[in-house]
Amino acid sequence: MTMIEGVEIKDLVTHSDERGFFREMIRVTDGFFSEGFGQASHTMTHVGAAKAWHYHKKQIDWWYVVSGVIKAVLHDLRTQSRTHRVTQEVFMGDGYPARVIRIPTMVAHGYKVLAGPMHLVYVTSGVYDPADELRLPHDDPSIGYDWKASVIK
Repeated sequence: MTMIEGVEIKDLVTHSDERGFFREMIRVTDGFFSEGFGQASHTMTHVGAAKAWHYHKKQIDWWYVVSGVIKAVLHDLRTQSRTHRVTQEVFMGDGYPARVIRIPTMVAHGYKVLAGPMHLVYVTSGVYDPADELRLPHDDPSIGYDWKASVIK
């Protein structure tokens, strides 16, 4: 599957011992975090639920799945992008490599919870701004994505 221009996945390093583990998610010095910190949030979603489509004109999002499994789906809305209209799936959470995904502006995004409940921690480059919370219907025909498909890759 084609990677959308500007989407970055940071594979995380886990340090484990008999007590558990430590995993660093984002540092201010990370190249993919250059837009900086605005807000950190935590959401929980139940198995089978899908949340889509959502995008921003100003804000960058970084997602990390703490527990559960999601199929994150991204769709490039940027007309000037070389990956315009490309859709990308990323599986995240339990049983998948530990990672943080960076979602650029004008990339519609959503997820479906495959195992859970799912807990997602997300960092944004700005604080909540309702004017920058843009939505499309989950079944938007211009995207043509089937959120009911339940195949786990």
